[in-house]
Amino acid sequence: MTVSPLPYPLRLAGSGVVLREWSPDDLDDLVALLDEPDIARWTLMPSPFDVESGLAYLRRARQGRVGGSRIQLAITTDGGPPLGEVLLFNVRSEPHEAELGYLVGRPYRRRGLASAALSLLTGYAFDTLGLRRLLLRIDRGNTASTSVARRCGYRPAAEPAIQQAGPYGPTVLDTWEYVEGRPGTQQDRRRNLASRRYGRR
Repeated sequence: MTVSPLPYPLRLAGSGVVLREWSPDDLDDLVALLDEPDIARWTLMPSPFDVESGLAYLRRARQGRVGGSRIQLAITTDGGPPLGEVLLFNVRSEPHEAELGYLVGRPYRRRGLASAALSLLTGYAFDTLGLRRLLLRIDRGNTASTSVARRCGYRPAAEPAIQQAGPYGPTVLDTWEYVEGRPGTQQDRRRNLASRRYGRR
């Protein structure tokens, strides 16, 4: 069962990042972020990612947000230019779970932006949306993404690997999970979220 609608519009701030809604004015920055080999390798983004792809992407993002089916936010440091994206989707009221995803543009990596954005949206999903299990589907070859997941308290789930066709051939996705009540999770989450604040726009 899908939970709908999710909050819109939404703005989250904390840990050095501001997560905001995408805007039509972000088109050029979006194309620059997503038109690069690493994004195409680890995601199902079209490659090359051109202006037409960007327009379609922003249109789908707005439809999903206005319709309340997903949270899809640009990662920024101050509410300005987008440096990446974090999203929450496939929300199910039973058993209170959802999937998350994240990406950061090549020039902005190794700054902790992905970890900050994922932690912020994870906290919001638990504390405000009332979810109890969050999932990431990560290509097992994507060591940078798995490092982010582990840093944010996610752990490998006991689920079968997912076979998926990608632009560079078949890929294998592993499931990572963040579960309410798991030993250590509550303490880590309180420490990680202690200085954060949530706000709607």
